Amino acid sequence: MILIPAIDLKEGKCVRLRQGRMDDETIFSDNPVEVATRWVNEGAQRLHLVDLDGAFAGKPVNARVIHDIAQAHPNLTLQVGGGIRDEDTIQTYLNAGVQYVIIGTKAVNTPHFVGDVCAEFPGHIIVGLDAKEGKVAIDGWSKLSNHDVIDLAQRFENDGVESIIYTDIGRDGMMKGVNVEATAKLARSIRIPVIASGGITNMEDIHALGKVSDDGIMGAITGRAIYEGTLDFAEAEKLAETFA
Repeated sequence: MILIPAIDLKEGKCVRLRQGRMDDETIFSDNPVEVATRWVNEGAQRLHLVDLDGAFAGKPVNARVIHDIAQAHPNLTLQVGGGIRDEDTIQTYLNAGVQYVIIGTKAVNTPHFVGDVCAEFPGHIIVGLDAKEGKVAIDGWSKLSNHDVIDLAQRFENDGVESIIYTDIGRDGMMKGVNVEATAKLARSIRIPVIASGGITNMEDIHALGKVSDDGIMGAITGRAIYEGTLDFAEAEKLAETFA
């Protein structure tokens, strides 16, 4: 299992939101490239980059910053989400050195789009499913859909996505601990890897996820905890790597 630092981008800065609310942000750095370098130096194997402005605009807004991070760390695995709604955007990110693009709202609203881009960009598509009480949220978490998380994940698995990022939005940015039970349940329901997201606060959360990593949890995304210091990233990454 690996630990994946999140760099959430808003107006070119590295921020964190609480439960996805754009009006509840904490700015952690004016220089996201420096932040990326910090996590690389502490042992990060992959970074999770989110264009928050893009998620709400429906098109990339912070692509320049993401391109700069990719250029600064050409050997680092990057996964990028936020405002990815068409093939041209995917191609642009892949050309910039991004390995994986994350489809979120578009996957839920236009499911056939996932099959199309998996065929066009095989091995590069991740679907992000953000859920509350088992139902998938869309449009920057501002709306709850009627779609069940597991049903959608199984559909996207059949479409050929590389992995699923599962976020419990009730816990994201709230420092309340990860929803291990729901994450493991999803992982057992599909054959492709699941990346956990939302609520990771301390080493106990890494232990708890690690214990069920054999169910198919390949990694976990962490944000606010590593910025506020409740989780030491280098130490937590070493612990995560001890789990298969």
